[in-house]
Amino acid sequence: MTDYGHDLLFGSFITPSAERPDQVVALTQVSERAGLDLATFQDHPYLPRFLDTWTLLSYLAAVTTGIRLTTNVLNLPLRQPVVLARGAASLDLLTGGRVELGIGAGSVWEGIEANGGRRLTPGQAVDALAEAIRIIREVWAADRPGGVRVDGAYYRVHGAKRGPAPAHDIGIWVGAYKPRMLRLVGRAADGWLPSLPYLPGGPADLAGMNAHIDRAAAEAGRDPRAVRRLLNITGRFTDAGSDFLVGPPGQWVEQLAGLTLEHGVSGFILMADDPTTIERFGQEVAPAVRQTVAAERARRR
Repeated sequence: MTDYGHDLLFGSFITPSAERPDQVVALTQVSERAGLDLATFQDHPYLPRFLDTWTLLSYLAAVTTGIRLTTNVLNLPLRQPVVLARGAASLDLLTGGRVELGIGAGSVWEGIEANGGRRLTPGQAVDALAEAIRIIREVWAADRPGGVRVDGAYYRVHGAKRGPAPAHDIGIWVGAYKPRMLRLVGRAADGWLPSLPYLPGGPADLAGMNAHIDRAAAEAGRDPRAVRRLLNITGRFTDAGSDFLVGPPGQWVEQLAGLTLEHGVSGFILMADDPTTIERFGQEVAPAVRQTVAAERARRR
C-alpha cells in the first residue's frame, strides 16, 4: 500500500471537437462550476476534427476564472520545445498560474510524419522526450546566467535566451506505460498521467508501474513522492453497481479513495462529455473522496 500524500485533484477530459466548439467551451465552464480543479484536453495536431489544443487553452483561459488548464497529453513531435516552454509560461503568467503541462512522446506516427514531423522508434521517442523536458526546464529557469545549451540527438539548442519564467512551478506530467518511459517519469517528471482504459489489468497494474517510477526516482536521487500520480478514468453513474466505476456515487467514492490509499493516485480526471456526469463527479464524488482520504490519513498517523 502506497499513499504519496499529495492533495487530491479532480478534473475533466473534454473532447476538443472542431464541429462543436460551443460545447467544448460550455463543458469547461460546467467543470469550473462543478468545483473541479482541472479541465484537460487531448492533443492531436494531425487531426482536423479537433481544435488546436494550444489555441483552445488560450481561449478557455479567457472565459474561465479559476480552473486550471492542461494538455492531456501534448504531442511533442509536432511541438518545438523552446516555443512550447515559452507558450506555457506565457499562458501561465496571463492566467495567474493556472497552466500545467501534460506531455507525451508521440503516437500515430503516420499522422505525425504526414504533417512534417519525424518518425521515431519507441526508444528514440523516449530519448527525444527526455531532451525536450530538459530544454523546457532550462527555458523556464530565467534567473540562471547564460543561454540554454542542449546538444541532443533530437533537439539542439545553442544559446537560446531564457524565459519568461512561469507564474508558478508548472507541473510536467508525462503519459507513460512502458518501463523505459516510466523510468523517465521517475527521473525527470513532476507527474505521471496514464489512462485507466489503457491498463490491460486495470487498477492492479498500478502497483508494478509505480514501482518502476519509484526505483528510477531513487536512483536519480529524487524522493518518489516528488512525482504526483494522476489517472484518466471512465465511468458511469447507475443505481446499482456492476463494475469498476459503474454504480452510484458512493461506490465511486470508495473505489477512488482506494486508488489513493493503495496506489497513491492523487489526481482523477474523468473522460466524459456529458454535463450531468461532470456535475455529479465534481459535486457528489470529489468532496466525499477528499473527506474519506483525509479521515484515513489521519487515522494512519
